[in-house]
Amino acid sequence: MTPCGLLTNSKQPVPLKSISVDVSVHEFVADVCATLDYKNEEKEPVEAFFVFPMDEDSAVYSFQAQVDGKSIVAEIQEKKQAQENYENAISQGQEAFLLEQDSSSGDIFSCSIGNLPPDQKAAVTLSYVQELSLEADGAVRFVLPAVLNPRYLLQESAEADNITSQIPRLPGKELPYTFTVSVNVCSPHGIEKVQSNCPLSPLRYLEDDKTVAQVSLAEGHKFDRDVEILVYYREVNTPSVSVELGQADAKPGSLMGDPAVMVSFYPSIPESQGESTGEFIFLMDRSGSMSCPMHNQGGVQSRIESAKETLVLLLKSLPLGCFFNIYGFGSSFDSFFPESVVYTQQSMEEAMKRVKALDADLGGTEILEPLKDIYRKSCRPGHPRQLFVFTDGEVCDTWKVIAEVQQNNQNHRCFSFGIGEGASTSLIKGIARAAGGTAEFITGKDRMQPKALRSLKRALQPVVQDVSLTWTLPPGLETTLLSLAPAVIFQGQRLIVYAQLKGTNASKEAAGEVCLQYKIQSEGFRNTVPFSLNLKADDKLTIHRLAAKSMIQTLDGNLEDAAKDKKKVVDISLQSGVVSSHTAYIAINKELNQPIQGPLTRRDIPLSASYWGAPVCHSLSMPVSEASFWATPLCSTSPVDFCFVIGDCENHFLCEVDSSTDMPPREVSPTESPLLQLISLQKADGSWELDEALASVLGVSVQSALAALPDQSKDVPIWATILAVLWMHNFSQDQKEEWELLERKAVAWIRARSDSSLGEYVKAANSLLKSSVDPAVFGL
Repeated sequence: MTPCGLLTNSKQPVPLKSISVDVSVHEFVADVCATLDYKNEEKEPVEAFFVFPMDEDSAVYSFQAQVDGKSIVAEIQEKKQAQENYENAISQGQEAFLLEQDSSSGDIFSCSIGNLPPDQKAAVTLSYVQELSLEADGAVRFVLPAVLNPRYLLQESAEADNITSQIPRLPGKELPYTFTVSVNVCSPHGIEKVQSNCPLSPLRYLEDDKTVAQVSLAEGHKFDRDVEILVYYREVNTPSVSVELGQADAKPGSLMGDPAVMVSFYPSIPESQGESTGEFIFLMDRSGSMSCPMHNQGGVQSRIESAKETLVLLLKSLPLGCFFNIYGFGSSFDSFFPESVVYTQQSMEEAMKRVKALDADLGGTEILEPLKDIYRKSCRPGHPRQLFVFTDGEVCDTWKVIAEVQQNNQNHRCFSFGIGEGASTSLIKGIARAAGGTAEFITGKDRMQPKALRSLKRALQPVVQDVSLTWTLPPGLETTLLSLAPAVIFQGQRLIVYAQLKGTNASKEAAGEVCLQYKIQSEGFRNTVPFSLNLKADDKLTIHRLAAKSMIQTLDGNLEDAAKDKKKVVDISLQSGVVSSHTAYIAINKELNQPIQGPLTRRDIPLSASYWGAPVCHSLSMPVSEASFWATPLCSTSPVDFCFVIGDCENHFLCEVDSSTDMPPREVSPTESPLLQLISLQKADGSWELDEALASVLGVSVQSALAALPDQSKDVPIWATILAVLWMHNFSQDQKEEWELLERKAVAWIRARSDSSLGEYVKAANSLLKSSVDPAVFGL
């Protein structure tokens, strides 16, 4: 039986002693250098095996080892060849180092050190670059993943190797290696501030104009949670073009031999003024792990409760006349309706009842079958399909899921959400990229609700058509796109394009420009960015490697023409040095005076237990029903000791958690906030009825609300809806992003039914609620 989600409390020696990470952030690109220091304190040689997460966008371009003062630079090879060379080397008593990306997912890497002799120290350093995402508040976001959750193992692949199931787990405070992070930030626009979910040292500016700054993690931080760094520049959303010289020893005309161009646009998309239509399908993870708290601090919702609240907000924000459906998935899946239904008061009420009854009770995490079920059903003419996927991302068939979305990308867009630390960036980003949507991650104290509503706003924006790029270059120069041609543009999103610059031009004063053109509702838009052709050299070839990563992501994992695409991926990877699922870095220390003798002992490096503590797991011989028992107390051996069953339908483990481990944070009871109570009362058309429930939220009685109505002969629902809108502005302004769409629907409903007395009504409503909301909210 293959273990699924196995957590062990290893008492074996761990040869990894420290992890130090140096991050250099320039504008919206990070260059990261991570060094792992090892020492074998045992009497026999060991093989150290370390599995760790990386962001799916990371382009790993260098790997080297430092042993006895000697630097051993690794070579990138086809993965099978590298693995064979590694095995041959350690079998012959040589010291060898291997770095590879897991074949099942682009966000899992492993580092193997074979034949580390007794008392010897060794340091391995890997380097990578990555694009950084832009947050809604303008921050540039860098994440150093530390949490790697066990990936759910499909029953039909029970014999397959699941690398995440073999990782030892310890409570963060018991990890036997130290962890440090230093960050240097550089921007010609100036650095306003740097924030993190982890304690930081004070920000230190290295230049008077605040264009260069340095910060580091506070001392004593453990490698037990993702490290998130948010950088705020004085000026954001500035289009730019960077041109980088090719590699000096590379063949002209090749990927690395010619100059590479990186173009960054920030297009502005006007909000839709008309009625939006579409088919909105919400695919919600209901696996056992969704019962976990949103983060590891007390007094928080579980993931499933937060998801349910998010679904309520999404349902209330949909436009009348659209179609919708809600799916839940785990080991099995179900849907609210056999097919998508028209959004009406009746269908919305039925969906609301079912949302409130949802639970994390569907076992494992199998997302492929519900996706196939959705794609089997025909799209509705005039109603573009928009798919929203919410999951904690613990699946093992990542490439198959991405390929399924890719095969159906002509008839829908996919917006994905990774819930909690450890959600697979490969899955979440991969399916969004495959179907022209966006990806969001909800970690730490993030709220799921605003990020989901932000994506719904993108789905409702006018369709961008006829997107094209045109280049104006001096004679003798031309460009070839390395990334996919832009096809989808969203408001507030950065659009990055990579290109290869071919030909020659002797003038150092030469310049060019690139123009992004697109149409929205028949209106044309142009974004033009000029740039200098005075090329600059970068020893790290950052742009070339980011371009190579973009090309690999486009090709890697495509199951339709796997053999052909694998050859292309390997070629790009070997040229650029960027690791793919088909290549690996291998280094062999060939300068040992004699082969290393003695039995080789494998040591797996532990990671932090992602949910709580460090349970010790034992296989259960007794039958256990569905994985709804995922965290079910079975026994109590003392007032502070607990046992849990962990697993899916076939694989079960008895896990003992004692008082020395970190216990799961207590969840808050799933009581509705006043805002959620108010929103739950809204009708599908955007209006409210004046009843006891609404009056209770408003803090007034029905009688006093009716008495304050300026004209007793007027429509009471208009008055009730005005009161509800003013209450949201006055008492929940900090959550505006969550109610903005449903408020817009309410205001449109009011304006369609009101007359010149609307201003008087707003004044009276402000007086009743003791608020001072600007009447401009209603377009006055």
